[in-house]
Amino acid sequence: MKTVVIGMLGITLDAMKKRGDRWQQWRPTVDVCRQEDLVVDRFELIFQPRFKTLAGQITRDIESVSPETDVRAQHVELEDPWDFEEVYGALHDFASNYNFKPEREQYLVHITTGTHVAQICQFLLTESRHIPGRLLQTSPPKKKGRPGSYSIIDLDLSKYDRIASRFRLEQRESRDFLKSGIATRNAAFNKLIERIEQVAIASKAPLLLMGPTGAGKSQLARRIFELKTLRKQISGRFVEVNCATIRGDGAMSALFGHKKGAFTGAAGPRDGLLREANGGILFLDEIGELGLEEQAMLLRAVEEGRFLPVGSDREVESDFQLLSGTNRDLHEAVAKGTFRDDLLARINLWTFQLPALRDRTEDMEPNLDYELARWTETQGERVTFSKEARKLFLDFAVSPAAVWAGNFRDFSAALQRMATLAEGGRITVPIAREELERLRASWQRPGTAGGEEILARFLDESVVASLDLFDRVQLAEVLRVCSTAKSLSDAGRTLFAESRKRRTTTNDADRVRKYLARFDLAWSDFQR
Repeated sequence: MKTVVIGMLGITLDAMKKRGDRWQQWRPTVDVCRQEDLVVDRFELIFQPRFKTLAGQITRDIESVSPETDVRAQHVELEDPWDFEEVYGALHDFASNYNFKPEREQYLVHITTGTHVAQICQFLLTESRHIPGRLLQTSPPKKKGRPGSYSIIDLDLSKYDRIASRFRLEQRESRDFLKSGIATRNAAFNKLIERIEQVAIASKAPLLLMGPTGAGKSQLARRIFELKTLRKQISGRFVEVNCATIRGDGAMSALFGHKKGAFTGAAGPRDGLLREANGGILFLDEIGELGLEEQAMLLRAVEEGRFLPVGSDREVESDFQLLSGTNRDLHEAVAKGTFRDDLLARINLWTFQLPALRDRTEDMEPNLDYELARWTETQGERVTFSKEARKLFLDFAVSPAAVWAGNFRDFSAALQRMATLAEGGRITVPIAREELERLRASWQRPGTAGGEEILARFLDESVVASLDLFDRVQLAEVLRVCSTAKSLSDAGRTLFAESRKRRTTTNDADRVRKYLARFDLAWSDFQR
């Protein structure tokens, strides 16, 4: 791994104080490259153009004492090197535009030269990982003619509490980035994203994203990758696979690769997904679907970064960060013997539970606007709602009647269908009504909470058999609404939405309670 030093030209310390043998004087920038046990492959010398002559002399002196060091000039315009805002902005721009390669190079930030302001700014940019390196501090020698001493400082500090507003803005931008720029309003979700952003930037440990199908686990995993890439923390690829699609004999080969001739049909070698993710992120969606053998090999790969491809007797290495997704209860899977407890312990260090869409009613409207904007971006055609159609759709979307069984997949699909049917780019009330009926019908199909299934969930078979068809249909719908409602009052408002408009007093909760009591049911049954 190459060593790269980043430092500012010291117009006082690096300049010769008097004529004579310049090697008797301590000049920090030059003497960094004279250290016997520190080989500098490249020196990024930052200086103002008006000090070009001094920079040229320092460059030549470094080349004479350390021919292996490649000195590269980095011009920075500064009117006032003691102005904190100006210096920080200039160095921030340098770090943002520099092509860091942390997988092949180690970076040392020399903080001995430059003004005190510059040294503070270099510290802040290193501590915040804008510069992915360590601090290098040099000291003068006790005896003239010697290069002095140096120390390398690894930063392990809590967040600097007086960072300028630029840092606070970047933190907000990071959270918005993970939310795809959606101005979500749900306080619990926003707090969750804030914590995920904090962990994703600070750690390379495995992350486990839990939540129902369609809650956005895959999209969040990719945004985590993109955020870490922007922060120059990783340089590899984002490799994603749904573990349910690689079950069986092909799972080992897909994940860990294989040697040529390892099995029938292995005409050539294969790297496998773990090696493809080297230097980047591997996202294993539905990790609970992996077989026990694959789980055992994955555990070793995560812990040691080494594993055996199929048919090979030589281990290979891969340095990746593991992100996992699941809609299953992995603890229950461990109890059943279908998931390894040691693997769960390893990937369960950071676990985040993504909420279902119906638990984020405040975010329906921001997500609606996001879907419309995305439609415009991908289709090149702007689509809007009429005022009445927008209200109709949003009122339904936040009501207990909206199951959102597929979460954001259902929501996105609904917006796409309405946008497709919007002649002249306008979603009207008839289009919105048609979509609401389509959603209701899809949620009533077999496999969703409806019909005979929901009756069997709450009633004994003998009770269901004794009901007339009329009572079955009516009761099934009441049970479906109650099972998705947040409270008995919510269920009542949905079930009696029309009749309550014609009454001066309402007691919908009591009406639902009495109806359920006819079948020996209570609200506590739905809470369980």
